[in-house]
Amino acid sequence: MSFIFKPRPWFLIVTLCCAGLLGYALYVQHVDFLDPCPLCIFQRVVFMYIGVIALAAFIHNPGRTGRWVYTGLLAIGGFTGIGIAWRHVWLQNLPPDQVPECGQGLNYMIDSMPFTDVLAQVLQGSGECAAIDWTFLGLSMPAWTLIWYIGLTAVTIGVTVRANARQRTYQ
Repeated sequence: MSFIFKPRPWFLIVTLCCAGLLGYALYVQHVDFLDPCPLCIFQRVVFMYIGVIALAAFIHNPGRTGRWVYTGLLAIGGFTGIGIAWRHVWLQNLPPDQVPECGQGLNYMIDSMPFTDVLAQVLQGSGECAAIDWTFLGLSMPAWTLIWYIGLTAVTIGVTVRANARQRTYQ
């Protein structure tokens, strides 16, 4: 079991987790016909970012300093994902009279607005982001993504700290 918590295998596990989560999101979209809201799309982009960083770390198999670089880059993605998912869960738990009205579609916003305005508008959230169309064990999909972001980020930091402490001990 300790083999899993060594940096190289762990980065592969993170890559596979991100690929699996994205695959399931695409399944729900294209088979169950649940279209993602703008915040869901942003969360997918963050999982793609984390997966690519983890894959690069797995392939590179860096030393002590490189592990911290990859872990830092992954943590930036993780904390970004935590922020987006946290906002999404918050919107889903607003009383119905406080839910913002539905906004323009993401494609329209990207075509007609500067990126910074699109980003601000999406992060503000809209009525479609407050809808709960899917649950598992009583938690919505954004709540599950929040759990995944926290878990992947925390364990990655822990694996790196542990590996670097062990490497320092053996030197």
